[in-house]
Amino acid sequence: MRVTPDSVLFITIDSCRYDTFVSANAPAMKTVSALYKAQAPAHFTYASHAAMFAGFTPGVAELATPFLNPKFARLFRLDRAGAAGHARPGFSVSGTDIVDGFRNARYATIGAAAMGWFDPKTPVSKKLTGSFEQFLFTGDKGIATQLAFIEKQAARETRRDLFVFLNVGETHVPYYFEGAPWDRTDNPCLPFQKVDRSAECRERQRLCCEYVDRKLAPLLERFAGATIVLCGDHGDCWGEDGLWEHGIAHPMTLTVPLLIRYRGQPVQDLPA
Repeated sequence: MRVTPDSVLFITIDSCRYDTFVSANAPAMKTVSALYKAQAPAHFTYASHAAMFAGFTPGVAELATPFLNPKFARLFRLDRAGAAGHARPGFSVSGTDIVDGFRNARYATIGAAAMGWFDPKTPVSKKLTGSFEQFLFTGDKGIATQLAFIEKQAARETRRDLFVFLNVGETHVPYYFEGAPWDRTDNPCLPFQKVDRSAECRERQRLCCEYVDRKLAPLLERFAGATIVLCGDHGDCWGEDGLWEHGIAHPMTLTVPLLIRYRGQPVQDLPA
């Protein structure tokens, strides 16, 4: 895999809560940059990714810092889409979405996703998947299948910059990874449930996050000199205010981890 300084790796850890990420032993992901407590653009997978593919990644409203606050300056600026911001964008592209924009800029656009919103059998998924040159929907096959696909597709690119997108499913309900010591069919986070299984939710999502970190380590290392965006697309409620799962507007569904490395340098909030 040839990774140039202009290449981009965009990873969404689906449903990963900020507090889960803080508690997880995830050295590879936490090496990307400082960790920020950000607000997602939406509270479920489709809406959040549609916004991110329009350039509105999770952000920290209190910071007047490029990329960490897309209102101030976006990492991915889609031409003529929304206000220009207060500083130069990291990447400025033209197209129907940022994936199409990078493709128009002659990037190799490769994607792999686990969540059903990306299933090509559903017409709505074309809004998220239609701009990729190479795309794989994996469902519950796991991150290893996704990484093998990305490796195979990227290995063919010897001249072009890469735009690689990965939507990780292990951290989404029912919180399961290959070899986990619990039943895949046992979901501890059901909407409207009356039994408090928050402790199981917390433990299982943390272990899923740690499993994902081990699998992602080689890919993150390869992109260390390029641009990496790593974030949750939304979180989950675990009984807060009597609510469970996502698809509802709540601080727990909207608060996510955010880490950004831009052209090899960790993005951080700098004193004014």
